[in-house]
Amino acid sequence: MTVATVRKPAEYEERLQRYIFERSEEARAVRVGEKEVSEQAEIVARYADLFSRDQLNALQEAESDADVSELERLYRLRKTCEGGIVAAALAERQDELENALLAARVAFQGEELPLRTAQARLAVIGNYRERDELGTLQADVSADFNEDRLALLRESEELEGDVSNEPDPVARNEEEKGISLHELAGALEEASSRIEDDYARMRDRWFERLLGPEREPVPSSFHMAYVRRLSPLEATYTKERAVEVCLDTLVQLGFDLSREPNIHLDLEDRPQKSPRACVIASDPPTIVHLITRAQGGLHDYQAFLHEAGHALHYAGCEPSLPYTFRKLSRDHALTEIYSYICEAISSEPGWHERYFGLSPEQAEENAQATRFLEALLFRRYTAKLQFELEFWSRFADDGGTPDGYSERLTTAAGVFYRPDNYLADMDGGFYSADYLRAWIRSAQLRSHLVGEMGGEWWRSPQTGELLRSLFREGTRPSSEEMAERLGFEPLDTRPLVDELRVR
Repeated sequence: MTVATVRKPAEYEERLQRYIFERSEEARAVRVGEKEVSEQAEIVARYADLFSRDQLNALQEAESDADVSELERLYRLRKTCEGGIVAAALAERQDELENALLAARVAFQGEELPLRTAQARLAVIGNYRERDELGTLQADVSADFNEDRLALLRESEELEGDVSNEPDPVARNEEEKGISLHELAGALEEASSRIEDDYARMRDRWFERLLGPEREPVPSSFHMAYVRRLSPLEATYTKERAVEVCLDTLVQLGFDLSREPNIHLDLEDRPQKSPRACVIASDPPTIVHLITRAQGGLHDYQAFLHEAGHALHYAGCEPSLPYTFRKLSRDHALTEIYSYICEAISSEPGWHERYFGLSPEQAEENAQATRFLEALLFRRYTAKLQFELEFWSRFADDGGTPDGYSERLTTAAGVFYRPDNYLADMDGGFYSADYLRAWIRSAQLRSHLVGEMGGEWWRSPQTGELLRSLFREGTRPSSEEMAERLGFEPLDTRPLVDELRVR
């Protein structure tokens, strides 16, 4: 009979680092289209000793006996072990679903498109009716996997409740994030209502310009990738200049990504590459991947800057920090602050003037377009959080239904969301709340930077110096601690509301 290995926290942390590195690199290879088959289950099996009940008990005991200075590190290791037990139990099923999605094809105009290619193509089809047609086809294919998605979700939730000893998913996530999700949702709903009239005016104007007179009064969400590209402005924001402009934008702050050996850029276009830009921090600060799939339009620039914020954060953390505070976090709200503040540069009229030769009037109009997109996404995510709170609050009773998904998101965004999209649209661990907390915090940070550096904060080396000092702390601080440092209450949405209103 084999006796399971039980490690002390320091040994556990060291082996965990290798495990996360291997899983991250596997996820990267699949996401960027270098591999067409996911083999995560094989990696999980090799590291099964990390995720046993005995190991979890040992980490719990170490946490209960620890000095206060070690509590946060041990807490994060324990929560990672809990998550690993769930992931290990479901790894094969997750691989099956991922591989089925990779194999799925969408028949469109005589082609058999991989599902991800079909989703990416929605951003570049100029004809409204053709976008509607492809959008419907890919949504139908995606929805065919809902039964499998829901079965995995139910099993995952049961396991998470068991290993954490907290059966209530809302309470469990509130404890881990250290916040009240209901209070957050209430503050965000109020902020969303304060920009409603401004958003309606921006939406009518920009939908008319971007989608044209043939659009439905409430267009489908299938058109949003095209809208986010600001496709009619594609001639200004060309695909070819995106890397050059974004790299120079960051140089103005003192960050030269072209000479940053720890940040690995993957900018190629491959058929199976996910259209969604991301950063995979396989082993911060030394191995951080920044991945985008440019398609032309302003969104290429925004996505690059957004992901650059993540990459600079992870690559800029102090190497001497324990691995836990270089990689592990209670949630994603901290790192999203840095992605949003970098992306916010694209909403500055001066940036549009400097890099694209626009008149002050045209630069202001295009910057207004970016604020419209931010307002759209903010209202959508606020509604998404409200739906997810309702979804998980009733989950024990109904097992997961789309009730309220389409209604809430459609009302908030003025865009129709199909009810059967609710599972494909759901990120784990209330990630929507992390995005929204970061939205609040990045607006507070921008307000602070404007106060300290003036309107040219976005091209000031002083801004870069301040950010660099924050990056060194890795993942240790919470988003709410950042608010205190900036002199704001955590739920003070006034700077965000000011940013999203028509100027």
